[in-house]
Amino acid sequence: MTVLLDARVPRTLDVLLREWGDGTHRGARIEAWLFEDEKARREAEVALAAAGVTATLRSAYKPLLHAFLEEIDLAGAVRVHVRYPVHPEALPLRFLSEAYPLAALLDGLETHFEGGEADLTYRVRVDYSDGRVAEHSVFAPNRLRENHIGETDLTPTGWIKVSGEGRDETLVTEFETVFDRVMSAIAAHRWPDKEPFAETIAIDVVIPGIERELPYGDEVMSTREALHEDFYFSLIEFFKRLSRRPPEDRGVQPGQIVPDIRAGEGDALVRLSLRPFAVLPQDPFRTEVEIEVADRAPGLAQMHRELAALPGRTFEGQSREGRPVRGIYRAGSRPAVLVSGGQHPNETTGVVGALRAVRRLLADPATNIAYIPVENPDGYALHGRLCEANPRHMHHAARYTSLGSDVEYDHGTPFYEKGARMQALEMSGAKLHVNLHGYPAHEWTRPLTGYLPRGFELWTIPKGFFIIVRHHPEWAEKARALVERVTQRLSAIPGLPEFNRRQIEICSIHSGGTPYEIINHIPCLISPADRHLTPLTLITEFPDETIYGKPFQFGHEVQMTTVLAAEEAFPEIVGAGA
Repeated sequence: MTVLLDARVPRTLDVLLREWGDGTHRGARIEAWLFEDEKARREAEVALAAAGVTATLRSAYKPLLHAFLEEIDLAGAVRVHVRYPVHPEALPLRFLSEAYPLAALLDGLETHFEGGEADLTYRVRVDYSDGRVAEHSVFAPNRLRENHIGETDLTPTGWIKVSGEGRDETLVTEFETVFDRVMSAIAAHRWPDKEPFAETIAIDVVIPGIERELPYGDEVMSTREALHEDFYFSLIEFFKRLSRRPPEDRGVQPGQIVPDIRAGEGDALVRLSLRPFAVLPQDPFRTEVEIEVADRAPGLAQMHRELAALPGRTFEGQSREGRPVRGIYRAGSRPAVLVSGGQHPNETTGVVGALRAVRRLLADPATNIAYIPVENPDGYALHGRLCEANPRHMHHAARYTSLGSDVEYDHGTPFYEKGARMQALEMSGAKLHVNLHGYPAHEWTRPLTGYLPRGFELWTIPKGFFIIVRHHPEWAEKARALVERVTQRLSAIPGLPEFNRRQIEICSIHSGGTPYEIINHIPCLISPADRHLTPLTLITEFPDETIYGKPFQFGHEVQMTTVLAAEEAFPEIVGAGA
């Protein structure tokens, strides 16, 4: 193991308490914005008051939402008008997105949002039923800084204002410093000349912060989750640049990147190290589940046992760490279909939904199906391990393989996980791949690199169950027909149209519209693409990262129904002899 960084970073809140709470600043009035939860900030205000200092400590992360949760009185309110900042160094809707999910929390009130000035201040007007009007200015502290790929980001930051002293300036917090220290160490290291650059790049952080559930859907504000996302995708971007790949490239293979961000008190601890893989891959313990009513993802060992109980010819690939990538093929008289789950293993409902569907399809001897339950077992194992400490985090580090690339973009020599998919298609000749996926069930942010997740802006806010169909150009009519048939059946699932309607409504308010087609209550994207191995690829996107219990059960019911509907419709679309 090689250690690139091992540091302790002082907690900014404690530094403030030492500086202002020593009894020499009696009568002072300060305001500060920190990446701290409400409890810690309130306790610090009480401690400073005991030292004669009047302090107002606010959140630097999602300040408008915190203002409504902590300061703005809505008792008797009938109307809310928000004028959000529009800054030239940020996307026009950046601060509208950052206010999410305020529109949902203000349900029942007449609510208006409009763009405003570049002064980093939200202007809020609240009208009350008794005729009162209250106006609020909510500061959103941000600073411009150069990022890891030489671009300029407008990013949330700590801030301090001191009345009477003219002090009104950035206060760099431990949250920001930990990120900067790691990225500087990554940039300073002498990496090998070719990919992969390491086996595991481990970023272990223990840090205070915000972890607050919100009363809408699965929404939660988490600075630790956001730090994981910032680290993971920033390193991917860094290594793309190091390899001279364009930003849109998804084939970079830097190695396994693992940010493990855990809750702590006091100073932040950060350790960056390069680690080898274990000699024998280790899978985390996961409780056995009853597949038909599973309330969470099963373990990999259980999935292998479930697969072994199904009829068909077996085939197997191998992951980068040495785990098997198992599948089956059972021939039949109907046109062949490939069904897979777990390409992105933090997207968990598809793993269960695919198995439930395949069990039903195999009951019909005419079904012609290839099936891979978990395409990325290394990522599946990593997801289970990261969930042990943070079960409600998205953990996008588990999205890709231990090479650090997406299964679909593996360019071989040798093929690892993708090899199983290639075997499945060679054995079956399938022209349709039903590839079950998911996406975040709550907001996805990267606050230290501009807030919105670069390249994934469409997925930052949940918008219901989504379908993507990619097709070879000559299959355009068949793709449209497949979507019509599948969405028609999906729209009959109790609760799904309303689930989608509500999420689409709130998403469109905070993201500026609906850049997708809605067919039978289902958001859809249909586009030509030659890069897929099958002429038709149907990709599901259920907002499932982080969900458990009844929402998880609902998710895999939707996933299962999609597979069944697609397999049923496919012969009529392509002809029985296809």
